[in-house]
Amino acid sequence: MKLALAWTFLLLTCIPAFAQGWKAGVAKIAITPAEPMWMAGYAARTHASEGKLHDLWAKALAIQDANGKQAVLITTDLLGFPKAMSDELRAKINDRYKLSKAQIILNSSHTHSGPVLGAALSDIYPITETDQRKIDQYSAKLIDQIITLTGDALKALQPATIEAKNGVTRFQVNRRNNDAATLERLTEITGPGDPAVPVLKVLDAKGKIMAIAFGYACHPTVLDGYQWSGDYPGWAQIELEKLYPGATALFFQGAGADQNPLPRHTVPLAIQYGKTLAAAVERVLSEEMNPLAPQLSTAYNEVTLSLTTAPTRAQLSAMAEKATGFQQKWAKRMIAQIEEKKPFQTSYPFPLQVWKLGDQAIMTLGGELVVDYAINLKQIFGQDTFVMGYSNDVMTYIPSTTILREGGYEGEVAAIVYGLPATWASDVEIEILNGMVQLAKQAGVATPESRVIKN
Repeated sequence: MKLALAWTFLLLTCIPAFAQGWKAGVAKIAITPAEPMWMAGYAARTHASEGKLHDLWAKALAIQDANGKQAVLITTDLLGFPKAMSDELRAKINDRYKLSKAQIILNSSHTHSGPVLGAALSDIYPITETDQRKIDQYSAKLIDQIITLTGDALKALQPATIEAKNGVTRFQVNRRNNDAATLERLTEITGPGDPAVPVLKVLDAKGKIMAIAFGYACHPTVLDGYQWSGDYPGWAQIELEKLYPGATALFFQGAGADQNPLPRHTVPLAIQYGKTLAAAVERVLSEEMNPLAPQLSTAYNEVTLSLTTAPTRAQLSAMAEKATGFQQKWAKRMIAQIEEKKPFQTSYPFPLQVWKLGDQAIMTLGGELVVDYAINLKQIFGQDTFVMGYSNDVMTYIPSTTILREGGYEGEVAAIVYGLPATWASDVEIEILNGMVQLAKQAGVATPESRVIKN
């Protein structure tokens, strides 16, 4: 009898980890500034914030597969993390929780009704030294909050199941191809777009939804006032948490850099789009979704993207004399850099990342990603692929080759807005897509064609 009990104990304690399935934990923390601060995203604002429409949030979904490998998805109601903040934050998470960059997705919704972070887009905001001190203090506190948030999500790990599926909704409009001023008279909306609503459903051991991670590719620029809010993604999260009491809803931004919610500029419209997106998610949650096997793989790399040659001193001087606003401020700063004999940046380490949860591929890219990248990645890896932009480092717009050739805001002006010395070189799209293909191989993500061959 004692021998039988001993063998039973030995078997129970030596059950392989894969028999345990997924574990998941979720946490959230309000990150609404406690005092008036300069708001991010628009150069036209003239003063600091005035109260809130609703709280801003940082949320974390931690997952652990059957073999004990962990990863954490962090979503935020923010414009985007600049590189210095992102690097510091992920380094501290690694120090404390032993999660590498490959295991951390740091995504921002890109709401234009959140606070300025660090030194991001400094040329477009007419801020004082006092304003900058507030920004620096808030940014430092935010890093600490997100580190604590990550730990709380990891501590909350519990047995779970994870399911995935894409939904659809269509309030995004390609702003390069459609005039917002005449939108109400247009009978045809043109230009590329991505109507997908990717959804991850996380259920606890009793089958209750504990977390809903969902995305959409569209600028959160319905609102341009002076009150804090998550814009339409904020209201979508609020609506889902009402529909599913006890669940935490996490929004991630897709490749929505050239997509606007139109019409816009009123709070009721932001609420409408939020409820529309929430309804698309609710439909997916109510249907049969794809259960994901408890197997996680992650991969991360930073590819070197080249910049074009910076303007000459003469060109910058002419710009500083003729231009106004942020363009003049940028030109003067570039001239000062020349005078200080500091070389201009000629390339940028662009972050790419791939997760594979069971058979679900999740691809994340930095910067303000235009929709062409989502379209191309889905053509390569399948329409079920989840694509996130605005992840890990938001340094400027990431235009396609076509948009670079056409120019305009996304292809040319945005580089100045973000303070870069020049625009992207013509090969950035090729470099990014090649980098994603290589990274996908590393993470074990197959193309549809290779899946057919293997079968």
